[in-house]
Amino acid sequence: MAATNAISGARVLLLGGSGLLSGAARETFLAAGCEVTVLSRGARPLPPHPLLRALRADRRDAASLAAALSGERFDLTADFLAYDAADVERLLAVPGFAPGRLVMISTGQVYLVTRDQRPPFAEAAADAPLIPEPEKNTRDWHNWIYGMGKRAAEGALAAGAGARGIPALALRLPVVQGEADAENSKRLWAWLQRMGDGGPVLLPDGGAQPVRFVYAGDAALALLRLAGPGAWPKSPALNLAQPGETSLLEFLELAAGYGGLKPRFVPVGGADLLAAGLDGACAPYWGRWCSRPDPAAALALGFAARGPREYLPSVVRAHLERPPAVPHEGYARRADELALAARLGF
Repeated sequence: MAATNAISGARVLLLGGSGLLSGAARETFLAAGCEVTVLSRGARPLPPHPLLRALRADRRDAASLAAALSGERFDLTADFLAYDAADVERLLAVPGFAPGRLVMISTGQVYLVTRDQRPPFAEAAADAPLIPEPEKNTRDWHNWIYGMGKRAAEGALAAGAGARGIPALALRLPVVQGEADAENSKRLWAWLQRMGDGGPVLLPDGGAQPVRFVYAGDAALALLRLAGPGAWPKSPALNLAQPGETSLLEFLELAAGYGGLKPRFVPVGGADLLAAGLDGACAPYWGRWCSRPDPAAALALGFAARGPREYLPSVVRAHLERPPAVPHEGYARRADELALAARLGF
């Protein structure tokens, strides 16, 4: 309660207002009594609230951004929309804009574009040599572009904010889990829908791959703490994730149990998925592009994050009670998955 009272009335800017994490942050700051401004293109209306203000602007258009933010002053700015260096430079170039403490939401994928990976990744692992650019327009290439763009955004943040004396931090997150994700990435829903339709569920490499996520509510509470009067992290980047790891199989069995589902998992080799062209369609959280950042530094500073046994019950319940109107895009290949399961003897 004391921490909440300490920032009541703080002026907070959220760049992006409709995503899973930005929505959780909005509700957390409002509950703490902060004056929250959300800047977005206005595609989705915000819920009415006396402390909530909406600004419309195209983040990628300098004139639009300047028209919305010139002369605005905040205590904390959380940037959910910075995907490359130009995004950060454009924001910091707005005349008279004072962001206060500036947090850019980054990603564990900054580690996945490096060579000789040894997860889980501490913050310094981002300094490792980089892999070459994959073949264009492949799944690997799109993930590489995302990771490289975030690395460039982090560099622009450190340089630009440092030159202006702005406290800045890149908060590196793995895949975010949350109640509203059925409306966003639908990655968990991709598994829940398959587990609930009665057919076999392909599980790459038997689900042995370790996974590590972060709950949206915990990331939002971390932003709330960063808005407060406490000491600012000395590092330019900080990981936040659940304390421990599980295997993919263990995570899915937990999700199934909390949803009252009884899936029939079918172990399938990664090579078989690749050969069938299903590696990107039916198995979210599997493969080299699912990051595993080590949160030890953040936890030592007093930041907190819950494990799947704590956040999955409400997350799974929300997905099943309010399923998306449109399935995860990979579900369109469900017939191919069933055919592969049949070829494997299931």
